[in-house]
Formats: sequence, structure tokens, C-alpha cells
Amino acid sequence: MNLRDLKYIVAVAESRHFGKAAQRCFVSQPTLSGQIKKLEDELGVTIFERSNRAVEITPAGEAILAHARLILEQADVIQQLARAHQDPLAGPLRIGVIPTLSPYLMPLILVPLRKQYPQMQPVLSEELTDTLLQRLRDHEIDVALLATAVPQQEFDTMPLFVEPFWIAYPSKHRFYTKDRITLRDLDHENLLLLAEGHCLAEQAMDICQIHERQTQGEMADLRASSLETLIQLVGAGFGTTLVPALAMRGSWTTDSGVVAQPLAIRGAARRVSLVYRHSFPRHAALRAFASTILDNLPNTVQAIGKQRKAGKRLAG
Repeated sequence: MNLRDLKYIVAVAESRHFGKAAQRCFVSQPTLSGQIKKLEDELGVTIFERSNRAVEITPAGEAILAHARLILEQADVIQQLARAHQDPLAGPLRIGVIPTLSPYLMPLILVPLRKQYPQMQPVLSEELTDTLLQRLRDHEIDVALLATAVPQQEFDTMPLFVEPFWIAYPSKHRFYTKDRITLRDLDHENLLLLAEGHCLAEQAMDICQIHERQTQGEMADLRASSLETLIQLVGAGFGTTLVPALAMRGSWTTDSGVVAQPLAIRGAARRVSLVYRHSFPRHAALRAFASTILDNLPNTVQAIGKQRKAGKRLAG
């Protein structure tokens, strides 16, 4: 038994397919299948039940896989510790970012990051929060930029900045003549939400004190998978939506028929943090990445520990 064998069985368990697992491990399928069969023979148990339709994990396999993941995690820690002693800033830094943050924040920081830390190689993934947390657990990414609280027993958190929410509405909306938009103003609004699974949708519901999604009427079916699509729906006159402040730099802010302005609602903001495993050894790389973010934030957000002014109304 060796680490290679453990990587093989974990890959099969996660993909439930020997061919896909072989591609992931950069070996041929016969090589991977043969090596796993040798491991099963060595251990005297069946890890996977194979059929033409599916690959299922046996109860013994589940127990073995739990330990295999722990062993691979510790092996990864050893490798990262060795790299950290050589140069903690060198090599790939695998970064996961939620979709409502990535398009607006990452373009601001990637060029400064490359100029200041040329030895660092950022590798980006854009996924929903739950997927990023699972990828952190599985050591598929090193850090994640998230806007929700995470289990402290599993992860460490480095708070970065507070991002206010703005209200986006059609240019001919009644809000256009209002200097302040309060919670009461939102009572009878058709608030467009992202699809379930997006933390932004849950945050918008909390801010607007919406207890459950609409299940009837035309608005019930208008759930987009991206913020840009929501903005297009607003511009077409279907309703209003909440937009995080960094999105004010998006292309929609010109010639879209949409107007946006800050909300006069206490606590209408989200807290963005850098989340990583307790065992992640490259703290210098984390600090370098975090400092690059903080040094390049626009004045529409407030860095943790720094006072920044919110922007004024912005029309597109």
C-alpha cells in the first residue's frame, strides 16, 4: 500500500467512475483498475462494487476511505510545510471565490498580486459556498473568499472587508426621486433573487425581512444563476434587486437602464473573509494575498479596521 493507491481509491470514490478517476490521476484506466484490485487483494476486502451502470462503495470501503483521506491530508501538509520553509510565497495558491464576488474583486487584485509576488501562482475556482467548503475539506483548494460564517471547528477565518448592499432598480422606478431608501420602502417591491444555493439570495432575504421565497405568480420563476442576469431583468422592468457594492464596477453600470444607490438600512452589508484549513502551513502566502486585497479595495467598501466612505448614487 502506498500514497498513490490511496489517491486512486479517493479519486474513484469522488467520481464514481473508473475512467474519470484515471483521467484525474493521469493514468490509464487499466492501470488504475489493476492497482485498486491489487490493493483490495492485499487488504482482503472489496472497496468498490463494480457494475456496468455504477460504482458503489462498500461499507468496508467507506471506513477505508475515511482513513485514506486523513493520510493524504497529512501527506499534503508535509509537502506544504517543506515548500513553506523553502519559500512560502512560491508556487500555486489555489483560491476559491463565490460567483457574486469573483468577477468584481479578482480583476482588481490579480495584476498587483503578480507584480508584488511574481513567484506566487494564483489558481482560481468560482463556486457556490457549500461547494468551496467541501473543496477546502478535500484539499482541492487552499483558501476561499466567502461572505458567510463557517464552522470554526473546521476552518480558520481572516476577516477582510465589509461590503454594503445597494438597491438596483429601473431608471423610471419611483425610487429615482428618493434620497434615502429604507426597509419600509421595500415592503411592496418585487425583489428579484438569485437561485437557491447563492448566499447573496439568503442575505437579501434577511436584509429585507423576507421569510420565504415566492412560490406563486410570475416572480416565482424569475430566479437567475448570476448577478448579471438579475441586473438584466431589473433593466427590463421585472423588479428590483440587491447588489453588493463591488459590483458597481460591473459593465452593467453604463447604458443598462438600471440605477443603483446605497440602502439606508442598518446592517445592509456582508462581511467578506478569507477562509482556510487549520492545518494550512503557508501563512505568509495568506497574508500576502490578504494585504493585496486590502490595498486595492475601492472606496465603496470598508476594510476591516479601516474607515472608508460609501459611494453615492450611481446610474447606468
